[in-house]
Amino acid sequence: MAIHNLLNGQFLNRSSVIGARFMSSWFRNIQPAPKDPILGVTEAFLADQSPNKVNVGVGAYRDDNGKPVVLECVREAERRIAGNQFMEYLPMGGSIHLVEESLKLAYGENSELIKDKRIAAVQALSGTGACRLFAAFQQRFHPNTQIYIPVPTWANHHNIWRDSGVPIKTFRYYHPESKGLDFSGLMDDIMNAPDGSFFLLHACAHNPTGVDPSEEQWREISSQIKAKGHFPLFDMAYQGFASGSPERDAKAIRIFLDDGHLIGLAQSYAKNMGLYGQRVGCLSVLCEDAKQAVAVKSQLQLIARPMYSNPPLHGALVVSTVLGDPELKKLWLQEVKVMADRIIGMRTTLRENLENLGSSLPWQHITNQIGMFCYSGMTPEQVDRLTSEFHIYMTRNGRISMAGLNTGNVGYVANAIYEVTKST
Repeated sequence: MAIHNLLNGQFLNRSSVIGARFMSSWFRNIQPAPKDPILGVTEAFLADQSPNKVNVGVGAYRDDNGKPVVLECVREAERRIAGNQFMEYLPMGGSIHLVEESLKLAYGENSELIKDKRIAAVQALSGTGACRLFAAFQQRFHPNTQIYIPVPTWANHHNIWRDSGVPIKTFRYYHPESKGLDFSGLMDDIMNAPDGSFFLLHACAHNPTGVDPSEEQWREISSQIKAKGHFPLFDMAYQGFASGSPERDAKAIRIFLDDGHLIGLAQSYAKNMGLYGQRVGCLSVLCEDAKQAVAVKSQLQLIARPMYSNPPLHGALVVSTVLGDPELKKLWLQEVKVMADRIIGMRTTLRENLENLGSSLPWQHITNQIGMFCYSGMTPEQVDRLTSEFHIYMTRNGRISMAGLNTGNVGYVANAIYEVTKST
């Protein structure tokens, strides 16, 4: 018995040692993830003690005092829903009212496609979540396809489709020399892609360049995509925020619809309603008929179920209240135009300041581009100088968030840009 206990004790001790060794090594080989380049800019800005520091890297609206804004239409919507009688789960597909209002905003108030129930749509976790749902849907039902993404694009697009297991290809978009659209390269890449490929398109205010095709160019893009049998997915993060008109900012989508495309659409209310932290969005897929739309929606809900089960309630109530009430919607249209106009005004002022300083470089691309971001054309080394010498923070690709500019700092930023670019 003593021998048995001794041996058993040795066995238990040995097992404990082996178990502890395995437990201590589960995560030993995991290295820290690389920092997000945009969030890293904000961290460096916050750590800077200079009184002259300026952050033009953040992708969120600021007023002319550099302060975050909560729209009055949102405040009024929150007052109205404050006494909401329930906090129950939403369905997997989200708020029906939110989805209905989102479709009207994107496809048109009197769209026959909505009336014919041809659109499968679910509430999503803002635009990121909508793209992620679609990527998973693509991988599940078209596993032998790839997604074509513009060069450049919002960096997270690559993460979304990569982590969904969808092969990523790219197509030409930005032309560095002209600081505009590489239209011929874009059209060639659409034509040379395998028939039936998926293409990711920015509906308006392309991130990060601010370069959008003209209406005529959109028509040619639509025609070429249709000729090749490609599927277009639009990411529309800035409807209303780009030009001040939601109708104008949805023009590309309407062109594709008029041409008879089936499309996917990711919508976000982060920028155009200032609901960044509420994560409110919508994913819609236009189908051949109502029966197909029912099937597609059921599969989108099935994909959402193990991801997050169902979307959050509060933001959905805010958006649906604003868009569903004529007076609140009118107020929202006024407020979103104020935001867009301020951004457009900052573009004009920055360009004028640079030209008045006598810069030998052309700066018309600042006002030719649209939306929150300006692709300045500055090199990473010039951006580094802006940070080290002038305490101005932006991503190293030279992308300026126009929302970070205001009447108090635009002259300072223009002078700094002039100084780091004058020897170019």
